[in-house]
Amino acid sequence: MTHTETHADAIKDALLHLAIPRTLEEEIADFLLLHPALASGFTMIDAQGMGQGVSLLSAMEKVQGRCKRKLILVAGTRPQLLHLLALLKKELPSPDVAYWITPLLAFGRLA
Repeated sequence: MTHTETHADAIKDALLHLAIPRTLEEEIADFLLLHPALASGFTMIDAQGMGQGVSLLSAMEKVQGRCKRKLILVAGTRPQLLHLLALLKKELPSPDVAYWITPLLAFGRLA
C-alpha cells in the first residue's frame, strides 16, 4: 500500500457489473446508496444489451436488435459484493438484471 492509498482502497479486489434496464435505474441507485458499507461508491454508464434474454420493448429496439441499458460498476471485496448481490436478489428480484463479478487488479485515486 502506498502512502496515498487508504486501507479500504487497498482491499478492493473485485468488480461487480450490473446490466440493468433503464426502468430500474433509480431503484437500484437508491438501493446502493442505502448500503454504503457494501457499495461505498459506484459508476453508472449508458449501455446497450444484445443477445438472448434481452427484452426489446420499443419498435426501434426491435429493428436494431438491442435495448438501452445501464451498466453499474461497484468495486469492493468479493464477500461484500456477494452479500450485496444476495440483498439485491431479495429486495429487487428481476430477470432483466444480469450481473458478473471480475477480479480487480488495482484500485485507488490519483491524488
